[in-house]
Amino acid sequence: MPRLNTVDPAHASGKVKEIFEGPLKGKHFNIFKALANSPAALEVYLGMAGALNEAGLSAKEREVIQLAIGEANGCGYCVAAHTAIGKMSGMTEGQTIEARRGTLADAKLNAVAHFALALHEKRGYVSAADIAAFKAAGYSDGHVAEAVATYALAVFTNYFNHVNETVSDFPPAPAI
Repeated sequence: MPRLNTVDPAHASGKVKEIFEGPLKGKHFNIFKALANSPAALEVYLGMAGALNEAGLSAKEREVIQLAIGEANGCGYCVAAHTAIGKMSGMTEGQTIEARRGTLADAKLNAVAHFALALHEKRGYVSAADIAAFKAAGYSDGHVAEAVATYALAVFTNYFNHVNETVSDFPPAPAI
């Protein structure tokens, strides 16, 4: 049971109504209905996610980060959501499971997962070797910045879902 009010998009007003009728039209997921308690919080999500859609990291690479960190933080909502989104981004179900485990057969995606988990485990204090390993897989300084931003978005949604106890409206992710 969610701990925060769930805003019904049909009864939303003001900025929240504009958001539900604009960028979130047809995307009335439980996380957004809870974030809608604060137009500012909802806009933080939309701003970060929207900016990252223009990133050099591909949608698949960003989903690897979301899945690895969602699993590391124990966020069932995000793991379920990003399993579905990852598949829409071209990941196989096997890759979504590998991402959650933090080890992927694909060398480039594996480097993304390892860097994201290093960020997580070291609270951002990654080593020069962590950065070098990520860059050796073909990533740039810009990709490092984008990986950190994607990580921050993952933590934001993971923690919000923990606080709210958001009920999942996505199919459950496979067991690992």
